[in-house]
Amino acid sequence: MALREVPGIREKSRGVFYRGSRAFLHFHEDPAGLFADVRLEADFERFRATTASEHRQLLRRVRAALS
Repeated sequence: MALREVPGIREKSRGVFYRGSRAFLHFHEDPAGLFADVRLEADFERFRATTASEHRQLLRRVRAALS
C-alpha cells in the first residue's frame, strides 16, 4: 500500500503506523468494511477505507496531516 512509502511515518507492525513515538494510524475491519483510524489532531478520526476511491482519499488526508 502507498502508505508504506509516505515519509514521516513508519509501520511498526502490520497496518499500524507511527509518527515518531506516537501511534498515528491503524486499520480495523468490521461488518461494514475496512476502516482506518488516523490521529489528525489530539484524537483519532475514523475513515472508511474499503474502496480504491476511499484509499486515495485516506492517502490524501494522511499526506496533508504530515505536511
